[in-house]
Order: sequence, then structure tokens, then C-alpha cells
Amino acid sequence: MNIDTRNKVLSIVLGIIIIGLTYVLYDSIITPYQEVIEKQEMTERVRTRMLAIKDVLVQYENTFGKFPPTEGGLDSVVQFVQTDSMLSMRSDSMFQVDDINQIVYSPRDGAKFVYTVNDTIRPPLYLLEDPGTDDTIGSLERTTMRNAPSWN
Repeated sequence: MNIDTRNKVLSIVLGIIIIGLTYVLYDSIITPYQEVIEKQEMTERVRTRMLAIKDVLVQYENTFGKFPPTEGGLDSVVQFVQTDSMLSMRSDSMFQVDDINQIVYSPRDGAKFVYTVNDTIRPPLYLLEDPGTDDTIGSLERTTMRNAPSWN
């Protein structure tokens, strides 16, 4: 094998190695970045749904003068959305779900949001929690945190 042929073969082999390493480098940068973007989008969807539930809870309080009880409270929210004409018309855009019964479940893992009400103090307070994260809306002790999301 003469030197020119050897240099051509070596150039081709090194070119293939460079292209392979370029792909590996690209993939090692892009794949984790895409996972971060997907997690951020999921967090945004969960928070949007929690804020929509908060809006329904406030509407429920305005209508009935109290928050739904802790036991079965989220089921009461679903029933309220189904029976209230204004909420039922806006529910598709508000909650972005096909089945209205799914509004009380986290889009992240399908777990039901945790809802607790403290009606022993005035004004009554509630706490809405996402079981998969530390995201909450409201507080059971602090009236200044009423209806306030924890991520702001």
C-alpha cells in the first residue's frame, strides 16, 4: 500500500469517526435538554390545572358561601363544574381535558390532587396540593396565603 492510498483510507476512517463522535456529542447535549423542557411543560400544565381548580373553588365559595368540605371536596368541585352553566361551557378551554371528571387529577402522574379545608377560622382557608411535587395553592394557617400559589 502506497502512502497516498494509506492517507486516503486514514482520512475516510477518521472522517467517519469524527461524524460518529459529533453525533454522540450532539445527542448528549440535546437529549437532557429535551427532558428538561418536557418537565417544565408538564409542570406548567399541572400548575395551570391547579389554578383552574382554584378559580372553581373561589366560584364555589361565591355561590354557596363556603368551600366544599375536605371529605369529597374535589368530587363536589367536579359536580359544581358539571352543573354550573358558565363553567361547563368554559371547561374545555379552562381545564384542557376530554372528560370533566379528570380535572381533579394531576396530568403528571394521574394522582388526585389533595384538598383540605380549614373552616374553623375566619375567613375559611383551603390547601390544594399536587402529590407529586411541593406545589400548593392556599394555606391552612395563614390568611395572607389564601388563594396564593406557592410557586410565585
